[in-house]
Amino acid sequence: MSGNILEIAAFIVYLCLVLAVGIYFFAKGKKSDGGDKDYFLGGRDMNGWVAALSAGASDMSAWVLMGLPGSIYLAGMGQVWISVGLLVGTILAWIFVAPKLRKYSIKAGDAITIPQYLANRFHSKNPALQIICAVIFIIAYCIYAASSIVACGDLFNTVFGMNKSFAMVGATIIILIYTFLGGFNAVCWTDFFQGLMMLAALMVVPIVALFTINSVGFVPTAPVETGANYYNLLSSGSFDWKSVSDILSGFGWGLGYFGMPHILVRYMSIKSDKEMKKSRVIGIVWTTLILAMASVVGLTAHQYLGTACVESKSLVFITMVRSIFPALLAGILLSAILAASMSTADSQLLASSSAFASDVYKTTFRKNASSSEMLWAGRYVVAIISVVALAIAMNPSCAGIMALVECAWAAFGAAFGPSIILSLYWKRFTYKGAIAGIVVGFGVDALWYAFLSGSTGLYEIIPGFIASLIAAVVVSLIDEKPSAEIEKEFDEVKAMNE
Repeated sequence: MSGNILEIAAFIVYLCLVLAVGIYFFAKGKKSDGGDKDYFLGGRDMNGWVAALSAGASDMSAWVLMGLPGSIYLAGMGQVWISVGLLVGTILAWIFVAPKLRKYSIKAGDAITIPQYLANRFHSKNPALQIICAVIFIIAYCIYAASSIVACGDLFNTVFGMNKSFAMVGATIIILIYTFLGGFNAVCWTDFFQGLMMLAALMVVPIVALFTINSVGFVPTAPVETGANYYNLLSSGSFDWKSVSDILSGFGWGLGYFGMPHILVRYMSIKSDKEMKKSRVIGIVWTTLILAMASVVGLTAHQYLGTACVESKSLVFITMVRSIFPALLAGILLSAILAASMSTADSQLLASSSAFASDVYKTTFRKNASSSEMLWAGRYVVAIISVVALAIAMNPSCAGIMALVECAWAAFGAAFGPSIILSLYWKRFTYKGAIAGIVVGFGVDALWYAFLSGSTGLYEIIPGFIASLIAAVVVSLIDEKPSAEIEKEFDEVKAMNE
């Protein structure tokens, strides 16, 4: 195995720290009796800093260091609309969803998962909605987690020359261990430090690269070829369908925040209104900096690397770091990619396992299951999903990091986004309306991706989200009006937010 020993040392230290966090919270959890609520939601005791950076880090996976900079490096400013859409989405979610969802989830039977919140919101004992949600969770999270595993494989293969398959297996084992042991607390605290690492790397690398580019005697790694529309926000250079679809698709990414379970549960875990306000500011500022600097990395790499990474665009950040910085510092900065991959994968594993344990296992198989039994059921599901995600990542026909993230992000946003918004803001919303919205949104998203995405150029989350919203509203209006008890609870939560 090739690779500088100092870079390897930096990675080993980072991985040891991650595992130490998992072991610490496992030991701490054995001394408490919080059970599944502690394991899956941290006992609703997250402070503002940890919740904000955990929400951000679990959202901004390795694609923000590899996929997004690579797309901008290759295609230019027309790809920046993804960053704009994500920023608008995260701001709206922190302002209009986070505070209300936290209060409503407590009011609705102290729900610890999104499916459980939706079922409790309608006072329903019917497990259909929870089972449907859990199934979608498991399908989409297997795909989403696979993207993080692929990123780890690319990183170790590029930096150390390690066999990509071995690297993916090793990364999966490490993620599995600390998620399995520490649960939500371990995931959030590792996400917190990983979020800081990601921000530091994205702030340092492009700034140093720009100084290097402007230094005397600098020569790009390869010839710089800049297309006519590279610096044009309209990707085609004119206001045609290609440019319009890129802009719409970019803003479509922002819709994902309203239905992303592993982000929504971070909102639910915050311990107080005071911490929520703090978390909102921190989360928005962190996301703004991350997205802005990821875009700058792509533009800077275009000047620094020239055409050197045209065939491997996802490696521009890695290539630039290794050519600028000494080995030890390069290893520390590149650990940010590992951090980004793990912070997303662990959150996805925990969200899907909690959905299975709380919303399928207990409602269908073991209605009298104890907290301890549910905790272990969730841990077993973490292991199963890890194996499936690894199998997807190792498949020779795997589409790559950005494509996997796009697919899973759209599925969640289209399926759950409209139902989450309606559940918080529309008193007339019903249980059957929620089921219809979730099923239709997921179905339309999948069909559009399979048959129309390539020919239209429009991101499938947009038609999926619209179809979900229409189905949820229409079925709710046709359905019987919610009971007086449900409407009273809705009004009480509304009063709490005024």
